[in-house]
Amino acid sequence: MSFTLKPSDIKKLEKTFGVQARSMGDNVRFELAAKDESRKLALEVYSQIQIGHQKGTLISVYTGNAHLQLHFCSGYVVSEFLGEVTFVAEQNGKLSGLIVEREGGCSLFANVDRSLVSGDFTKLGPEVMLSGIALSLTDGILESPKKAPQRKTVRVQKRSKTSRA
Repeated sequence: MSFTLKPSDIKKLEKTFGVQARSMGDNVRFELAAKDESRKLALEVYSQIQIGHQKGTLISVYTGNAHLQLHFCSGYVVSEFLGEVTFVAEQNGKLSGLIVEREGGCSLFANVDRSLVSGDFTKLGPEVMLSGIALSLTDGILESPKKAPQRKTVRVQKRSKTSRA
């Protein structure tokens, strides 16, 4: 899915984060911090830039000790109640999500099987449950999964004991 953040999307992000975005030429930047400044980060959104041989939307997060990127972002979900935005990318049935919090927190979930976001979380081990729950908000914005191609059934003949390969 080709996804572009429009000015109306930037306004939604500004409202959720409670800060103004700064235009930085080819991107917009949000600087987020907890009230006590114990956590802070910078979020940069690049809409439709060259990423290798294709154009796509890139989300970058910079903290005091980490740099995270989400390539080919395919959408986002705003939770004003939680004060966070979940950016998501999907490829070949795998999801990656970057969750950015108004108070300067950030979480990354990468290469998560898509079935985890709409399944029964109680059947998941605690190690993987959080990724399914965290990314379940994005289920409504994801494209319907493509049907798997029909596989042909091939009958394999057993070789007799006397035949040689």
